[in-house]
Amino acid sequence: MNVALLILLGLVLGLLGGGALGVGAGVAWVELFKTTNFEGYSAMLVFFTFMPIGALLGAIAGAILFGLAGRPQELSVEHLQQRDGDILHPRHEI
Repeated sequence: MNVALLILLGLVLGLLGGGALGVGAGVAWVELFKTTNFEGYSAMLVFFTFMPIGALLGAIAGAILFGLAGRPQELSVEHLQQRDGDILHPRHEI
């Protein structure tokens, strides 16, 4: 349960951070390549192209990183005992 909440937190934080980085990358692109500003073309390029791509990549990266950070590094003794007990004495629920 804790890992799932960390993954959701990483998803949201990655979404926000990636969107912000996407806007920054879009503004840099517009300035570097001298994109025309006719009828707001450069703003639409930044906010409809770079921001969603950055948000998507940030959300995926955030969820993966937070999920990896939240998983247990090694199996606990209780988990191993429960697993061994289930293998030796399976429960047959009807």
